[in-house]
Amino acid sequence: MNGGGVERGVIDVAAALTAAGWRAIVASSGGPLVRELLRAGAIHVQLPIEARNPFLFARNSRLIGAAAREHNVSLIHARSRAPAWAARAAARRLDIPFVTTFHGYYSHSNPAKRFYNSIMIKGDRVIAISQFIAKHIRTVYRVNDDRVVTIPRGVDPVVFDPSAVSPHRLARLSKAWRLPDGLPVIMLPGRLARWKGQRVLLEALPRMKRREFVCVIVGGRKGHDRYRAELEDIVAKRNLESLVRFVDHESDMPAAYMLADVVVSASTEPEAFGRVSAEAQAMGRPVVATSHGGTMETVVPGETGWLVPPSDPDLLAMYLDQALELDIAARELLARRARTHILRNFSLQGMCASTLDVYRSVLNRHGTR
Repeated sequence: MNGGGVERGVIDVAAALTAAGWRAIVASSGGPLVRELLRAGAIHVQLPIEARNPFLFARNSRLIGAAAREHNVSLIHARSRAPAWAARAAARRLDIPFVTTFHGYYSHSNPAKRFYNSIMIKGDRVIAISQFIAKHIRTVYRVNDDRVVTIPRGVDPVVFDPSAVSPHRLARLSKAWRLPDGLPVIMLPGRLARWKGQRVLLEALPRMKRREFVCVIVGGRKGHDRYRAELEDIVAKRNLESLVRFVDHESDMPAAYMLADVVVSASTEPEAFGRVSAEAQAMGRPVVATSHGGTMETVVPGETGWLVPPSDPDLLAMYLDQALELDIAARELLARRARTHILRNFSLQGMCASTLDVYRSVLNRHGTR
């Protein structure tokens, strides 16, 4: 429970289960989000189940099975691959349903990797977090039955609400980021990983017609020092020091989005869903994102943002200029369209309701109440 989309989904569904009168028991190796999980009403069982060593899967299966028996669990839902191998074995021994969520476009370049990933299609129901991932499952793993159900990730309309962000929150973050008054802000949030496209954005900035702006790259550097050094070297070579800020992980992302005049998702590999693009649109921000993966389902080109081919700094620069040139009326129209689009099609309530429907379906089919 260290942060990220998977963990966020766990907390959201746990809260929905509790609100519906069910119990949510979450097994993980711990982390800073455990406190939030407990506030959502869940029970947390700390187990060392994150190890990818296959020789530990049998041990982990026993640990999961023991916890499931202790809490009289009716269904097991796995959200990552290593624990899923152990969880499925435990579910089969206990004769209870097993559900998986296929969260990522996992590398599948050789048979060994495809076999390791295949545990995520072994559920009685398999939840795909986008139509893109559902197609990927059917194409790569040859799953052609009705076990696959698409439930897009959901955005919380209460948390990601422009009207809920106070001036105090904006002032605090603006000061922390050292943002000068009056300059538009280009923001790229996401962990510092090469495929997230920070380098593409830095290559696009010198190509922009506009030269007065601040670019903020939000993402913790822990474990990515070498890549961070590469990005800083690009900044120095392109004389971008006065324009670019690197900031660590930010917990108040609604305020971060509100400070941005345009939000960028420049991933060079497909996003399974594209959380940044969805959240930014919910906050009424213009989005420039790459035209592959789940992002193509969340961004409506020309209405809520722009889509650019991956690794194309020239076109990215052109769209960034267009976004920053929007007048007040055009920005307000885009903001209304973007927020309406996300809340209508990618709401947290819809995601949770659909997930609970999956649970009811497999429990009824299994004869469990």
